[in-house]
Amino acid sequence: MFDKILIANRGEIACRVIKSARKMGIATVAVYSDADRDALHVHMADESVHIGAAPSAESYLAADRIIQACLDTGARAVHPGYGFLSENAAFRNALDTHDIAFIGPGAKAIEAMGDKITSKKLADKAKVNTIPGYTDVVGDADHAVEIAQRIGYPVMLKASAGGGGKGMRVASNDEECRDGFERATNEAKSSFGDDRVFIEKFIVEPRHIEIQVLADSHGNVIYLNERECSLQRRHQKVIEEAPSPFLDEKTRKAMGEQAVALAKAVDYESAGTVEFIVDRDRNFYFLEMNTRLQVEHPVTEMTTGVDLVELMIRVAAGEKLQIAQKDVGINGWSIESRVYAEDPSRNFLPSTGRLVYYRPPAEDDHVRVDTGVYEGGEVSMFYDPMVAKLVTWGEDREQAIATMRDALDRFVVRGIRTNLSFLSALVAHETYRTGNISTNTIAEEYPEGFNPAYVPSEDPATFIAVVGSIVRRYRDRAALIEGQLPGHNRKVPDDWVVVGTEHHPITVLPGNDCHEVHYDGKTYTVRSDWEFGQHLFSGTINGEEVHVQVERDGQVYTLSRGGSQIDVLVLNRRAAELYKLMPVKEPPDTSGHVVAPMPGLIVSISVSEGDEVKAGDELAVLEAMKMENALRAERNGVVGKVNFAAGDSVEVDEIVMELE
Repeated sequence: MFDKILIANRGEIACRVIKSARKMGIATVAVYSDADRDALHVHMADESVHIGAAPSAESYLAADRIIQACLDTGARAVHPGYGFLSENAAFRNALDTHDIAFIGPGAKAIEAMGDKITSKKLADKAKVNTIPGYTDVVGDADHAVEIAQRIGYPVMLKASAGGGGKGMRVASNDEECRDGFERATNEAKSSFGDDRVFIEKFIVEPRHIEIQVLADSHGNVIYLNERECSLQRRHQKVIEEAPSPFLDEKTRKAMGEQAVALAKAVDYESAGTVEFIVDRDRNFYFLEMNTRLQVEHPVTEMTTGVDLVELMIRVAAGEKLQIAQKDVGINGWSIESRVYAEDPSRNFLPSTGRLVYYRPPAEDDHVRVDTGVYEGGEVSMFYDPMVAKLVTWGEDREQAIATMRDALDRFVVRGIRTNLSFLSALVAHETYRTGNISTNTIAEEYPEGFNPAYVPSEDPATFIAVVGSIVRRYRDRAALIEGQLPGHNRKVPDDWVVVGTEHHPITVLPGNDCHEVHYDGKTYTVRSDWEFGQHLFSGTINGEEVHVQVERDGQVYTLSRGGSQIDVLVLNRRAAELYKLMPVKEPPDTSGHVVAPMPGLIVSISVSEGDEVKAGDELAVLEAMKMENALRAERNGVVGKVNFAAGDSVEVDEIVMELE
C-alpha cells in the first residue's frame, strides 16, 4: 500500500480524497494555484505544493508541475479526482515513466472512452445498445446541417472529448444546428483543447441513468447499481439519486451487465461510470463512459456502504476487489444536491466573492456534506462554481426527500449567491416527488427561469408566524432601553400588520417561553432559541419543527423556506393604513445598457457602433467559469458606445455597450 499520495485536484473532491486516505493511514499532498493558496484542501492535506498561477492551464492542467511535486514530496501515487487531468492519457503515461501510480484506469481505457466517437464504436462491438448517429468527425457547420437532416431533428451536437455538459448543444432546425456547431466547437476547444464534434439523435423525454462499475487488475469487474441523474439544467446535473425511481430489477441487471461488458472490452481497472439514456419504455442506449470518479458518487456509497475512493486506492496498489457482484445490495435511498455559487434569479449566472457566512447543516448518518470551502474563503472566477454537495439518506425515497428538504432549509450561505432556493423548490416539486422526471423536467417546469420570489409557499402562515415572533422580540428589546422618563415607558403593541403582496393583520402575544401569533382566526405557538442577528430561525410552530432563513434590513424582512422567498414589512395598524396610500415608484429603464452579468473575459464583440440590432440579437460573448455566455439585446435599437473589446476582462455589472 502507498504511504503517500498526491491529489491532482482542488475543491470538494480533493477534500473528499484526503478523508479516505487519512482513514487508511496514508499521508496526502495537496497542490494549489495562486487563487487557492488558502483553500480548504490545502489546509487539510499533510503537505502542499504551489504549482502556478490561477488559470488552470498554468496550474492544475500543468502535468509537468504536478509530476515534479510528486518527485519533490516522495508521493508514490496520484489521485486525479474528476475534471482537469483525470481523463488525460498522456498524463497517465507520464506518471508511468516516473514509476508513480495513477489511481485510475489504464491509458488504453482513458483514450478509448475519452473519445466519444471511438467509445461508441467500441460499445457497438461489445454489444452495448447505442443511439443512432454520425460517429465520424463533423467537418463544418454545413456538414453538420447535412448530417442532422439525414438523422432527423432534433439532434445533439457533442464535443468528442467533452464532459460535464460543455461542448453540447441541442438543435431542432438548420439555424440552431449551425449556431450549435459553432458554440460546441468553441467550448470544446476552450475546455478540452480538442474541437472535434459529432452528432447523434436526441431522445425525446429521456432519462439520464448511469451505472457505477468497479474493476481490479485481476480481471474482476462488478457494477454497483445505478444513479438517476435526469434532473439537469443545460446538460449539467443538478440533483442525483440512487437507486432510480424508474428502473425495475430486470432493466437494472441488463444495464449493469452491459456496463461490465464495456469495461471488460477496454481492460478497465478502478472506478468508472457507464452513462445511458433511457426512454419512457425503459429502452436504454449508451451515452458515454467516464473513466474517473463521478461527482455524484456519494449516493452510491450511501446505498451500498462502499467507499469508492478507498477501493480505487486499493486497486491502484494491486489489490483484488474484496466484494463480488452477489455482495452488492441496495440499502435505502440517497439523494445528492449540488450547491453552486450562482444566482437563479439572474439566469443562474455564476457568483463570485467571499463567503462571509457559511453554515452547512450538521452531518450525521442521514446527512453528508462534501465541500471544499469554509467561512471567510473565496469563490474564484477561475474554476467550477461548486460550493458543496449535500447528500441525504433515508430508509425509502420519501424519507430521503424529507431529510433533503430539511437540510436545504438549514444550509445558510451569505456573501455570494447560491442555488439553494432552486434546489429546495425542485425537491418540493410534485413532479420530482412522484419520480416522473426526465432531462427536460427543469426546462419544462421553469421555462422562464427561476426566481424564489415567484414560488408560492406551501404554508404562508409559517412565514407570518415566524416574522411575527421575530418582530415581537425586537420590539420588546427596544422597549427596555435605558433612560426612559418615568411614566413614559415604551409600550409594545400586540397588533401588527405583515405587509407583502397583501396585508395580513396579526396579533402577537408573549407566552410562557413562546409567542402566540393570532392570524386568520388561528393561533400559532412559536418556540425558538433564535437570537438577534442570526440568519436561521429554527424552532417549532404548534409543536412542528421549522427552519426559516431570515434577513433583516430596517423594517423589511426577507424570509425563505422550501424554495419560496418573500419580502415583508411589519407595521403597526396605523402605519399600515398609511402605507397603502403611498405611490408606487417605477424602476428606471436600463434596457439600453448591456451589462456584464458576471466577472469574465470578453471572447468576442459581435457588433460595431452604429449597427442596428433587434431584440434577441447576439451582441457579445463572455466566458466565465469555463462556459461561454452570449449577451443579447433586450430590445431593438442602434449600437451606441462599445466600451470593451475581445480579450478584455470585465467585472460584474460593468456596461459592455449601450443601445440608443
